[in-house]
Amino acid sequence: MPESAATSVYLVDAYSDPVVVRIIGRASFQNSACLRDFFAEIRRQGKTRFVLDFQQCASMDSTFLGVLAGAALELRKSTPPGSLVLTRIGARNLELIRNLGLHRLLTVDAEGTALAFDKCDTVLQCPDRSELENARLVLAAHESLVSVDESNRAKFQDVLAFLKNRVEQR
Repeated sequence: MPESAATSVYLVDAYSDPVVVRIIGRASFQNSACLRDFFAEIRRQGKTRFVLDFQQCASMDSTFLGVLAGAALELRKSTPPGSLVLTRIGARNLELIRNLGLHRLLTVDAEGTALAFDKCDTVLQCPDRSELENARLVLAAHESLVSVDESNRAKFQDVLAFLKNRVEQR
């Protein structure tokens, strides 16, 4: 496992309401699949309210943001609609969220909420995935970003074309 992925983790409290996720280190394509899987499993359990704590998030890439967009789009389909709140976000990460239009889809609480994050101590395990599985994840994440804001298509057209070709070849 690359060193940057090894030092980056998601800490979760799946039993709280809302479900809390703390991001420690880099949130990237290297560790986004386990977060996507976690969202899906918790939604299957009937929980639809999530808070993500960005206080210790060093950086994030477009795949991670696309995973958030995909989760938020799925939560909107819930009855009643679910929620995804991003809290304690630094200026650079907030700028990335706004540049991709995610602030219109997610609730952004940049200052932080009164939630207690101390029980958020279970580490999500990110198993190794095949190259094809990773390509599918990155493709789906970027397609979600385009679903959120059509202007993102121009930003990611080369990535989308490359990944579609890669996935179709397999």
